[in-house]
Amino acid sequence: MTAIQTSPTQQMQAIVSIRSGPPEVLQLQEVAKPAPKANEVLIRVHAATVTVGDVMLRKLPGWMWLPMRLLSPHRRKRIPGHELAGEVVEIGNAVTRFAIGDQVFGTTTGLSVGANAEYVCVPETWPAGVLARKPANLSYAEAAALPVGGMTALQLLRKGKLQAGHAKRVLIYGASGSVGSMAVQLARHLGAEVTGVSSGANAALVRSLGAQHVVDYTKEDFTELGETYDLIFDAVGKGSAARSKRALKPGGRYISVATLTRENTDDLNFIRELAEAGAVKAVIDRRYPLAQAADAHRYVETGRKRGSVVLTIEPSPSH
Repeated sequence: MTAIQTSPTQQMQAIVSIRSGPPEVLQLQEVAKPAPKANEVLIRVHAATVTVGDVMLRKLPGWMWLPMRLLSPHRRKRIPGHELAGEVVEIGNAVTRFAIGDQVFGTTTGLSVGANAEYVCVPETWPAGVLARKPANLSYAEAAALPVGGMTALQLLRKGKLQAGHAKRVLIYGASGSVGSMAVQLARHLGAEVTGVSSGANAALVRSLGAQHVVDYTKEDFTELGETYDLIFDAVGKGSAARSKRALKPGGRYISVATLTRENTDDLNFIRELAEAGAVKAVIDRRYPLAQAADAHRYVETGRKRGSVVLTIEPSPSH
């Protein structure tokens, strides 16, 4: 990609996906710095994440994007990255929800641009993604790790009819991932008795998030232990509803991360409030500088990440 020849103040560094394929298709490039439209804010990105979804979309063949547009809110992003936290540095003349200097976090879902860049323009409101003020007590890296996992876990627990004041036995399969770690914390916040399923190496982490019981899936099959649950939440999409039935109580529910959810500002603000109250926290496995985004993708592809993988984005001297 040839950078537009403008003054340094109109340029920024960004990760550009030059085509579909392996992590090597991600390159650090100088690109034009965006300018906000009337309904947009320009965010100086301090942290972004690399999610399993980012990895899947990076590898998706070009011919698959048309059906993807029909089935999901995701759009092909030349600059990848769906989660971010940063500071508002410029606003469009129609913006009312945010002001210059606001610290924010959210997603770029449904937009054609992503957050793996020094700056990104985001509408103050739009149908597919969300933007809200950052939890005041969290770092930018911690805040960037919350939106997708937090909102996904919250909405799926609601679909599973988990409510505060109604004590239930809940099993979270994949309890150490970005969605699972949030699901454990949210379920405990709602008063559930939580069993987390993870590898033995992650058992201490899962307990620290609030799980009263942990099953090491490398040694035991939770469906064969004789325990039953009101809700089984597959937070990694690798379980089986049919196999899980034998571990469900009569009338129990099985929910999977494969179920479609929809981001909304109310849910993101709820996650922010819980974070500010200390009821939930971000789990960050590794941090990489922006220039090492390909390495971050390689690590996420191993399937061994705990919680989130974060890209920290420092301003380059010329920008």
